[in-house]
Amino acid sequence: MAKKIKSTVYKCTECGCTQPRWLGRCPQCGEWNTLEEAIVDPNSTAAAFGSPAAEKIKPVPLAQISPQENTRIQTGIEEFDRVLGGGAMKRSAILIGGEPGIGKSTLMIQACSKIHNNTKGKILYISGEESAGQIKGRADRIGLDTSGIEILCTMRLEDIKDALAALNPVFVIIDSIQTVYSVEAGIVPGTINQLKFCANELIGWVKERDSVLIMSAHITKEGTIAGPKSLEHMVDTVVSFERNDDEVRFLRAIKNRFGSVDELGIFAMTEKGLEGVGDPSTMFITKRSGPIPSGIANSCVFEGSRAFLVEIQALTVPAKASISRVYSDKIDSNRVARVAAVLEKKTGLKFSDQDLYVNVAGGVKLTESAIDSALAAALYSARTDVPLSQGNVIIGELSLAGEIRPVPRLKQRIKTARDLGFNQIAAPEKEDGAAKVSSVSELIKAVFGK
Repeated sequence: MAKKIKSTVYKCTECGCTQPRWLGRCPQCGEWNTLEEAIVDPNSTAAAFGSPAAEKIKPVPLAQISPQENTRIQTGIEEFDRVLGGGAMKRSAILIGGEPGIGKSTLMIQACSKIHNNTKGKILYISGEESAGQIKGRADRIGLDTSGIEILCTMRLEDIKDALAALNPVFVIIDSIQTVYSVEAGIVPGTINQLKFCANELIGWVKERDSVLIMSAHITKEGTIAGPKSLEHMVDTVVSFERNDDEVRFLRAIKNRFGSVDELGIFAMTEKGLEGVGDPSTMFITKRSGPIPSGIANSCVFEGSRAFLVEIQALTVPAKASISRVYSDKIDSNRVARVAAVLEKKTGLKFSDQDLYVNVAGGVKLTESAIDSALAAALYSARTDVPLSQGNVIIGELSLAGEIRPVPRLKQRIKTARDLGFNQIAAPEKEDGAAKVSSVSELIKAVFGK
């Protein structure tokens, strides 16, 4: 296909009239010296969406630019807004990836319904995987109001462009971007060229309007978003949808230009769709009526601005064939091996001939260093078969020298533990009645006794 060549026209700043050459006076409105140079590029996004000419871009001083304020659209789903940084930023593109059946379409149709009720703006849901009847059936099943949602079932980019130009919606859903194709980039959807071309056209459209674009994406067997990595660079926010073995869903931001990537959204899949979990500690701490078993320790972690308690479970068994292994998918296995090595060095308890199994109740993944000391206590308890006391919470980072180091926001962690009824707290600093431990040896003595 021959490449289309750019051409230059002169556009009136008063009435928008275009002329092939410069004139001193606009022939349509009669104003003088209002014609300015503009570029007509048939390959550009503006031309594709019906704009006859784009004004020539000129640099402006950054000091004269006013920052955007109050430019977020609340989705009405608290956990979703938390992960996005307080809502979806206007003129932004969001990419959501997750395994099949996890609830991406359910989350987006719920957001569409709530956004229309809040803004009364036009909502466009574009589906390349499901029929309109399937989407309507899901919405009715979970009791959503769909009166303000426009549905378009197509895979052709050209049809999507026509619908965007006609409706000019405030919220656009593409489900999913891998199904969209353009005849200009071939006829097979999902190829690298198709993903780049179609995503670039759609992102270019939303950057020029006070709208939000959300694109769902397929993932690979490794759990990463399928397609070229440049797709994640093109959008403003990348969100990962994960789940554990139960009906719990975790929403994390991998990239966010308008907020933190430390926030965690927690949902429970119910018959009414995805519902946010307000107090996650109730999900990650096991309630027991009898004594606590060995190998169990609790800690308090921060995910963004929210603190909650987690239960770390450990098990040690003699290694098979004299080769010890670490089995841990919720906590990095290298961290587990490092904590076990420090315990073996400082307490004399042998772990090198043991297979180590580590799990986190509720299935949440933990990356914070504040869990190190609780992990050490759980491993020691599992190896000696001595349980910790009821109501224990252990907070602190463990160094290679065996020191228990302070962690950020310790007061808030201790307050969260006390509010939930946990009073046996060990921490690297003496705060609000918590027992101070400065080394792993002191931790073992404080938690298990002499």
